Amino acid sequence: MHIAIIGSGYVGLVSGACLSEFGHDVVCIDSDKGKIADLNAGRIPIFEPGLDEVVATNARAGRLSFTGDLAAAVSQADAVFIAVGTPSRRGVGNADLSFVFGAAEEIARALNGYTVVVTKSTVPVGTGRKVEEIIRKLRPDARFDVASNPEFLREGSAIEDFRRPDRIVVGAESEQARNVMKEVYRPLFLNETPIVFTSRETSELIKYAANAFLATKITFINEMADLCEKVGADVQDVARGIGLDGRIGGKFLHAGPGFGGSCFPKDTLALLKTSQQAGAPVRIVETVMNVNESRKLAMAEKIADAFGDLKGRTVAVLGLTFKPNTDDMRDAPSLVIIPRLREKGARIRAYDPEGAAEARTLLDIETCKDAYEAIAGADGVVILTEWNEFRALDLARVKSLLTRPLMVDLRNIYRPAAMAEAGFTYVSVGRKTVG
Repeated sequence: MHIAIIGSGYVGLVSGACLSEFGHDVVCIDSDKGKIADLNAGRIPIFEPGLDEVVATNARAGRLSFTGDLAAAVSQADAVFIAVGTPSRRGVGNADLSFVFGAAEEIARALNGYTVVVTKSTVPVGTGRKVEEIIRKLRPDARFDVASNPEFLREGSAIEDFRRPDRIVVGAESEQARNVMKEVYRPLFLNETPIVFTSRETSELIKYAANAFLATKITFINEMADLCEKVGADVQDVARGIGLDGRIGGKFLHAGPGFGGSCFPKDTLALLKTSQQAGAPVRIVETVMNVNESRKLAMAEKIADAFGDLKGRTVAVLGLTFKPNTDDMRDAPSLVIIPRLREKGARIRAYDPEGAAEARTLLDIETCKDAYEAIAGADGVVILTEWNEFRALDLARVKSLLTRPLMVDLRNIYRPAAMAEAGFTYVSVGRKTVG
């Protein structure tokens, strides 16, 4: 099949690379000439493990290419995926669909023969219908269908998620469109990956509902962590105890400083706005959002309490991105926690394996080449992101480099007993402080 993907950001590039790996001829389109030049030169604009190899392999094979010429790519396509950004509108929270609707207008002018136009971007309920109206108005003669196909990619494991998804969700109104989408995902269909066909509105809502539910699980275990600290329980044991129940499951039950990233904050807010407009309040989601925002501030206070008076103290911060294996700083807890620590007089020295460059544009901090450089001479160390390299620090070396052996671990990657044995004052989340 010939597939065109409009938008070569995170979702578009990963989807395009993986679809080309399925054997399709894929053209990724972007209006950013610099990005297209970089991609054609083999330079990947985002960090995602394994993506560079998949892109390079399929580009060499001639199945994957990059262009700024939307009209030419769309005119040859059997399916056109819209994978542009849908950021929250500043001050109101609704998803900004201007890029989606702009893409629809350009697609309309370029359509040639029957084509399925697929919204891959995360969009509010009813967007697919509006996309169809835009195209139909501009090209009443065109033969096309509009489908919804939300992505469920986790940053840091997106390639594996695309290759072996839990399910494929497709919202389509015609049998012809459903058949095209079956062909798009034929390798997964043959592997018996569940493909859920629904209406477009249902498909659009599934994406928001899934992210809101996962955000709720994170927020729930964070509140349980607070309770554990008050009553002397261990949140990791609580999480395991409830997660072994098949009705609950153990994923997304890791206590920490609150959720961030490109999806959960934006999508919970968009779902809330959709519910308000529809007159069907989602009070749980609203509470999740409020608790998550206060969570980040509470973690800053937790750090301050551990250090005592922060004025003039140096805090080594390990991890700046919202999660490991990505360079994404969007809505990362560090963007709230670090400024609050600085307000209290702390000097911040930080290290992140991939996010340091972006963090320097967003935060007034000193970044270091590795964890030990950040720790050297600091009054304590704080773990904000659970990169694997932080799980096996040389604790004796860390202790020797610090002015005092204090660690605040907001990701619970160490065992309290081991930290006490190593001579640390160890503060974690939802567990007893030791040392």
